[in-house]
Amino acid sequence: MSLHGSDDELLAVERQLDYRFADRTLLERALTHRSHGDDHNERLEFLGDATLGLLMADWLFREFPHVREHELTLMRANLVKRPTLARVAREIDLGRHLRLGTSERKSGVHRRDSILADALEAVIGAVFCDGGFAAAHHVVERLFAAQVGRVDVARRDSKTMLQERLQARKLTLPRYTVTAQHGDPHAPQFTVACRIDDLDVTTAGTGGNRRDAEQQAAAAALAELDRLDA
Repeated sequence: MSLHGSDDELLAVERQLDYRFADRTLLERALTHRSHGDDHNERLEFLGDATLGLLMADWLFREFPHVREHELTLMRANLVKRPTLARVAREIDLGRHLRLGTSERKSGVHRRDSILADALEAVIGAVFCDGGFAAAHHVVERLFAAQVGRVDVARRDSKTMLQERLQARKLTLPRYTVTAQHGDPHAPQFTVACRIDDLDVTTAGTGGNRRDAEQQAAAAALAELDRLDA
């Protein structure tokens, strides 16, 4: 008997990952919350967090060769934040397969973003332990392809996304101000500040024209909203 239950349940997770474990105890551990017992997933979660961060950095570096470091950092942060991980976990119905204590299962803990995000990181850590970098790379690209597509759209129109988020909260809209202009007149660099008065948030962006600088400042503001909401 599997520690988790039937082999069919483990196979269901493996099918979603498109990966078959050589050592299924790693997958069982990745699916085990600390409320269930001592052999839980927190160490694998630690490893999976680092693995995902590296794989996502590599993916973005290759996928967007002309995007600057600052913007790549914002894109990666958006892809590895808790709500994104929880969304991916729900897409593969990961919560249904988690091993939790009886009271935690009854209380619906397995539907929380924090539990789902941690479990997904643990699963990625388990894949890395079982199959190495190549296996983890395959699983991450399979699970996050749609998310990377969405973050690219968000990167290209961060101003619209920021406005929509603020309107949904009934907050004042951001103000954009050119704070500096540098470089050759034929190839200027603009610095723009984005100010959200209701949240006392100010971010900055740079670009070869005012529009690009505003988009970068808006992207930084979105990242700050994510940080405040975490």
